[in-house]
Amino acid sequence: MAEHVMSEPVVHIAGVQELARDVVVIPDRRVQLVPNIGIIGGQHSVLVVETGMGPRNAEKVLEFAADYAKGRKLYLTTTHFHPEHAFGAQVFTGEATFLVNRDQAEDLKVKGPGYLEMFKGLGEPVARRLEGVELAQADVVYDQAYDLDLGGRVVQLRATGRAHSRGDQVVKVPDAEVLFTGDLVEAGQFAIFPWFPPHDTDVSGTRWLAVMRRLAAEGPRVVVPGHGEVGGPQLLADIGDYLQLLRDETWVRRDSAVSEQTIVEEISALMIQRHPEWAGREWIEKGVGCLCSEHPV
Repeated sequence: MAEHVMSEPVVHIAGVQELARDVVVIPDRRVQLVPNIGIIGGQHSVLVVETGMGPRNAEKVLEFAADYAKGRKLYLTTTHFHPEHAFGAQVFTGEATFLVNRDQAEDLKVKGPGYLEMFKGLGEPVARRLEGVELAQADVVYDQAYDLDLGGRVVQLRATGRAHSRGDQVVKVPDAEVLFTGDLVEAGQFAIFPWFPPHDTDVSGTRWLAVMRRLAAEGPRVVVPGHGEVGGPQLLADIGDYLQLLRDETWVRRDSAVSEQTIVEEISALMIQRHPEWAGREWIEKGVGCLCSEHPV
């Protein structure tokens, strides 16, 4: 990944988008390793979704959220444990109640230290952002579902089960029909498969596809991806279609006993032809590797 990290992953509080009443997004501005960050308000509380990478980014997010809240109680959640999404949670300690699902809490505890070291190796700009990181423990850990009452608005935290990671979570704002997906969805980018055997093989292409079909069937009005432009339900359909094609084309070739390298070359060419404008072409190979491992014997 190191050669793909070009600029420092800095969260800028600029161009904040209002998606609905008391629902805003701090956009990623298409900067690598910066997520879209959500702020969801109710009558007495405000929920922050994602922290940005490292304490300095999280401090800016907390400052914005506290100003936005205007005295309302603060909560924090993260869509999964990866560094740009969750490695600033320590800053919120004592300022906000931190909630995650059980699998994500376990990911952060067990895999967090390894990811911290791996990401520090991506180059000096990333390492600077990760200076002083201490992995936070959640104040509230739920199993599969948690309904958070913000006052006149209930936000639904839902563990999706293993997909992009083992502890993925989506955040739903039912009254506004807004869905925060984390890295289950990227806009204008090939799906990120963190397939790093033997160190990390929790990503599952088949389960991910099932999650996308389920989310698409719910028909949200607005979809906030982990990275890229905020969009509508078509984002869910696009990623679902990509994952299905990736699975089908990989498995057809696997059935023919073609070498994995040939599969990678052929499918990369096919996918780039289908989506020449999408970023993250390096993730196609990772997706093929994952789906080869899931090929039914």
